[in-house]
Amino acid sequence: MIYQEKTKILSNRKIKDNFYRCIFSAPRIAKHALPGQFVNVKVSDTCQPLLRRPFSIFRVRGTGYPPLKRWRAVRVQVEILYAVVGEASRVLSQKKPGEYLDVIGPLGNGFDYRTPNPEPRTPVLVAGGMGVAPLVFLAEKLRKSTVPSFAKASEGRHSPQSTVLIGAKTKSQILCEKEFKGLNCEVKIATDDGSRGFKGKVSGLLKHLLLTMDYRLWTIYTCGPRPMLQQVSRISVDYNVPAQISLEEHMACGIGACLGCAVNTVDGYKRVCKEGPVFMADEIIWE
Repeated sequence: MIYQEKTKILSNRKIKDNFYRCIFSAPRIAKHALPGQFVNVKVSDTCQPLLRRPFSIFRVRGTGYPPLKRWRAVRVQVEILYAVVGEASRVLSQKKPGEYLDVIGPLGNGFDYRTPNPEPRTPVLVAGGMGVAPLVFLAEKLRKSTVPSFAKASEGRHSPQSTVLIGAKTKSQILCEKEFKGLNCEVKIATDDGSRGFKGKVSGLLKHLLLTMDYRLWTIYTCGPRPMLQQVSRISVDYNVPAQISLEEHMACGIGACLGCAVNTVDGYKRVCKEGPVFMADEIIWE
């Protein structure tokens, strides 16, 4: 189900550089949201900016993700993570707690993380820049859904639930490392300038791990800039590792009507906002 809600901003704060986290009350969206889906936000009551802006659902507070019991209202919160890169995000960054946003969601098809497997598989989450946003929500869901199988497969319940690769231009732009570690994920870092962790692109770190580890029971989930997704997709195909990719495309309507976000796939053109944003890596025809 898709809902349109007049949502009250509960928090909207800068977390580092030009990156912000916004939390708003949205009970119906929160109840039905899945990792990889997004919301379409009208950031102003005026016609400027004219179009809504899509934001990945970063976290859902309540209903067990995470279980915060101090306030009943916490069960209806949705969080988004965003960078100030244009007029719409600049307007959003100036919003204060108590103000309202017009939000539509949850939109799109998210990650398929609940397919039963005969053997436990290791989820490998690959995030480039702002691509961390939908993967934190996914890591929370994976932690809940994989605890029994991982507990059986390992000697202790404290073994990492997922492996997360985070890529950034430099160490000051690394996002959500603390959140992933708090979910018992093993986190590895790649920076373009080598200021932290692996020197190079996060896709290069992924390939390095594939060359040095047993990857036969891996499943890759990834989100980030298009060139990174293209590289990760090619790597997944080359190494025969199933991968789901969340595409970041410019959108207008967000509901599949305008066809502005269509991408070429092996089954013809598909809309990122409707059939995506998550696709299997081998579906996309990269041009």
